[in-house]
Parts: sequence; structure tokens; C-alpha cells
Amino acid sequence: MPETLLTFLGQGSLAPWWVFAAVAVIAYFCGCFNGAVIVSKYILRDDVRNHGSGNAGLTNFYRTFGGILTFVVILTDVLKAVGAILLSRWLFYAAFSSQFSATGTIELWNAMAEYWAGLFCLLGHMFPCMFHFKGGKGILSGGTIAIMIDWRIALVVWGGFLILSFLTRYVSLGSCWAGASFPFATWFVYRSVELTVLAVVIGGLILWKHRGNIVRLVHGNENKFSLHRKKQE
Repeated sequence: MPETLLTFLGQGSLAPWWVFAAVAVIAYFCGCFNGAVIVSKYILRDDVRNHGSGNAGLTNFYRTFGGILTFVVILTDVLKAVGAILLSRWLFYAAFSSQFSATGTIELWNAMAEYWAGLFCLLGHMFPCMFHFKGGKGILSGGTIAIMIDWRIALVVWGGFLILSFLTRYVSLGSCWAGASFPFATWFVYRSVELTVLAVVIGGLILWKHRGNIVRLVHGNENKFSLHRKKQE
């Protein structure tokens, strides 16, 4: 059994690299279906990016519009992540399943498919090409990806997010926990350098997208979340 994913990939013809490219493209375009932008721009005819923080995410959508369409945004961002992960699993299994027999290796490749697709799905969500590369911060889609990867990782990411957000009412603080804890949870579960590197990139992207929130948290002027959305002036 190969000791690492890179060792396995280094075995020449055993590694159809086109699978990585195909999954990256598919996952990216899945991510581009930004629920907040689609609902606000094409249903409400009022782009959410022109309001509040200017972010095309769930929190800014709820604060700006509220209502039942918030659930449409949630459903869109969840389903696109689920679709990207499921398609990547299928493609990776079709490409690599005949190359190995060890159960542990199969599980590792399944995780690689999930992390690889998750990275590009988040890139599509954050930088959607059809919406001028102005997207969201990736928390809802990223949280969905964490759930699909492993329940233990999801418990760390979601548990910290919910506790911090509830206690402080700073959603951004919980989001920063999610991004920062993701690589550590990944290493704890898989002990894989390759997967941890991908987790660092994913978590780093989330933290980078929240850099403005981090500055406001430090200076004490970050907006707190409320179930009562702000009235438009």
C-alpha cells in the first residue's frame, strides 16, 4: 500500500491527472452558483452586494432582505457543495478504484476527492466568474463540506462556530474559528500531510475573506448578529 497520496501519484501511469483538472473545473462552477446573488439579483432585482457589508453571503442577505427567501439562499449554497463533493467522489472512484485494494487507501482517496472539490467549490463561491468575481466568504458551503468529509471535523468546526457565535453574537468570530480549526481537525483525523495542506489553504481562504471582520473585531466595532434584520433607510 502506498504510504502517502503523493507516493501513489508518483507512480506514473497510475495517476490520471486529468481527473484532478476535471474535478477542479466542475467544483468551481458548482461554487459559482451563489445563492445570495442569484436570489437578490434575479428574484428580488436588488443585488445584495449593493447593501450592508457588500458581501454576497447569507448573513448580509438576511440582514438586508430577511424573509423566506433566506432559506432559498441556504438551500442553494448547501446543495452546490453537496453536488460538488458527490461528483468528485464518483470521478475519483471511477479513476482510481482499480489501482488499489487496501481499504485505508480507498478512504484516503475519498477524502482527497472531498478536499480537492471543496477547495475549488469555495473558490467558485468566493470568486464567481459570472458575477465579476465578487462572491461570499464561504462559511455555509464550507460548513457543508466539513459535514460531508467527516463528522469529527464537522463537530470541531461547527461546534466552535455555534458556541462562539451564540455567546458573543459575532458570526465572524465563529467563522474565524471554523477557518482556523479546520487544518488542525484534519490532521487529527487523517494524519495526512497532503490533506492537511489542502485544509490549510481552505482555512486560509476563509480567514483571508474575513480579514476586514478581524480588524473590526480587534477594534471593537464589529456588527453583532441579530434575528431582527435592520430596516432599510
